[in-house]
Amino acid sequence: MNVQIINKSKHDLPSYETTLSAGMDLRACINGPITLKSLERTIIKTGLFIALPKGLEAQVRPRSGLAAKKGITVLNSPGTIDADYRGEIGVILVNLSLDKFVINDGDRIAQLVIAKHEQIKWEKVTFLNETERGSGGFGSTGV
Repeated sequence: MNVQIINKSKHDLPSYETTLSAGMDLRACINGPITLKSLERTIIKTGLFIALPKGLEAQVRPRSGLAAKKGITVLNSPGTIDADYRGEIGVILVNLSLDKFVINDGDRIAQLVIAKHEQIKWEKVTFLNETERGSGGFGSTGV
């Protein structure tokens, strides 16, 4: 499937690192280093603009290595890029560690996963069919 993209960064287009990868790394497109202090958040631009076909969304997700090793994650994970959005892709990063974290131009900051979705129409009813779980809340399916 082809997806239209404009790349205003000086970095290569996102690509799959292996033949079975679900996500493509997004790179920071910034003029100089940005330091994220502990519990600080910021939007990091990527220089990428896309036009997705109807029925697709792009999900911006954390990179597991940054999250596990450095405490850096995507705040609104996953962030959704709708098919009708034409602005620059930005990544809301947050530093959940106690240490400062420096982001440099070209750093891999998140991953992008393209996923299918459908829109629904609500059907008002007066009752829902019963299930084994029923209306049990959080933690109701196990110990």
